[in-house]
Amino acid sequence: MTDSTLEFPHDAALGRAFRIDTASVWAEATDHDRLTRIGVGSLIAFQGSKASEYLIGMLDRVTRDLQDDVVEDDPLADEGVPIEAQQRDLLRVVLLGTYRTVDGTRTNTFKRGADSYPLVDSICWVLEGSNLQKLMGLLSQQLEPEKRLLLGTFVADPTAKAVADGDRLFQRHAALLGSTGSGKSWSVALILERAHALAHPNLIVFDMHGEYTPLTTGKDPVANGLRIAGPAESTGDAGTLFLPWWLLNQEEMQALLLDRSEANAPNQAARLLHHVRELKHEQLLAEGRTDLAQRFTVDSPVPFGLDELLARLEADDNEMVPGATSRDVAGPFKGKLTRFIARLRSRVEDRRYGFMFAPPKSDVGYEWLHELAKKLLGTSPGIKVIDFSEVPSDVLPVVVGVLARVLYEIHFWTDEVVRTPVTFVCDEAHLYLPASVADPAEQRALESFERIAKEGRKYGISLLVVSQRPSDVSRTVLSQCNNFIVLRLTNDQDQSVVKRLMPDSMEGIAAALPLLDVGEALLLGDAIILPTRIRLDPPKVKPASATRNFWTEWNETSVEDSDLVAAVEAMRAQTRTKA
Repeated sequence: MTDSTLEFPHDAALGRAFRIDTASVWAEATDHDRLTRIGVGSLIAFQGSKASEYLIGMLDRVTRDLQDDVVEDDPLADEGVPIEAQQRDLLRVVLLGTYRTVDGTRTNTFKRGADSYPLVDSICWVLEGSNLQKLMGLLSQQLEPEKRLLLGTFVADPTAKAVADGDRLFQRHAALLGSTGSGKSWSVALILERAHALAHPNLIVFDMHGEYTPLTTGKDPVANGLRIAGPAESTGDAGTLFLPWWLLNQEEMQALLLDRSEANAPNQAARLLHHVRELKHEQLLAEGRTDLAQRFTVDSPVPFGLDELLARLEADDNEMVPGATSRDVAGPFKGKLTRFIARLRSRVEDRRYGFMFAPPKSDVGYEWLHELAKKLLGTSPGIKVIDFSEVPSDVLPVVVGVLARVLYEIHFWTDEVVRTPVTFVCDEAHLYLPASVADPAEQRALESFERIAKEGRKYGISLLVVSQRPSDVSRTVLSQCNNFIVLRLTNDQDQSVVKRLMPDSMEGIAAALPLLDVGEALLLGDAIILPTRIRLDPPKVKPASATRNFWTEWNETSVEDSDLVAAVEAMRAQTRTKA
């Protein structure tokens, strides 16, 4: 045998199989001393139907019981049947894959799934020592070098590298889940760091709390930092993003501005869309885009004047038309748009919506959307971190939803020949991808992400969903994820959600979720050949999410009155920027 071939000597056997079904194999241990040195999660190999074939599985359960066996007749016993209690150690193993020493013209191969099953009385071995190292090395070597995404090391063997298939991880959506303090932000930073080493990475991080700002600064930044304008801003620098009102499609406009419970809601919706269509048409003609003026729709992102829209709606609301006699009578919409106009004005004057209704004049030009597409979907720089920390929480879903939809639609309409894959990293996804929502505007935002989750893969857009509360995240989005990096989860509802997303055979692995150490994760899905428990490498640049040392800081640091005064004024001004 070569050095890379796993060795299974008969005298090192752990036990024999006695019950086999489609999901697991039960074995009875014959080497009780060896059994005491392994635990749940260890890898077990069963002899397959061929001498060169071994079925690899994960130890899921160990049971020790006593069984009464009849002893051979004792000639000295006067009466009764002699009984002796026999110890039995039973193991349940979930099958994960097949290892072959010879597979056609190849040697030492491993594939996921079992082409066959062990036979009753098949011998089994525990994979430890050199065998475990060889198997882990084999898993890494089977991936082509350009597809390898190094995440860390295997908990079962710290000397073996845990490598995922980078193509499969991103192309089929992924979820990174874990309780607060389990290492989610570090994991995201690690993935971004690995992607940064590629020639043309293209990821957009929706950063809810400004955690990833350190990755955008320094001598060799991992990403380009951008920021959604806060309520106090009407102008900004190159790193500040506004999302002007004319980006809204008709469903978003109606959800944001209309009250469907009003009797006049249909009239309001009709006049809104009529005037928006006319204003966009006029703008296209003014820009000399006569060809586009013949083909555009009301959903086409074409700039138009907000003041002119209000003026036309007010004209409808006050219109008088000639009657049958010489006297004028109320027009068809007189008085029916009053509430709608008031609601629209309140939105425009609400500083929380300044990112949408009070952008700089430069963001109302026809060419502005071209520049936004270059800035966010271009590969120079490839990784973009968008800071949403100054956006008020009650309008956050609308902001994220509109941006995601616009980027998706630009990518959708990109020629397939030149389309480059893009991944949206949805940090704190439970804040804007909720499991249930009642607000119409938030519902439209959620639907944008659900559309991406269901259709995005066809057009080269994927999601990396990051959340500490998977039970609060849209089931539609999570169900579309085919890869999971799951760190410690202590909440039983969150654990239940993850268990439902996994195959039934992975139940034993999922049971370890509350016991994982910081930085440890269960890696499951298409991207990893062998579902297993890994320890993630720490990133070189740490995100700004480290847990504060309360007890230590209470002993070392005092609070200055001037800092509190500055905080109050920042809250009043809704900005962290000093005047």
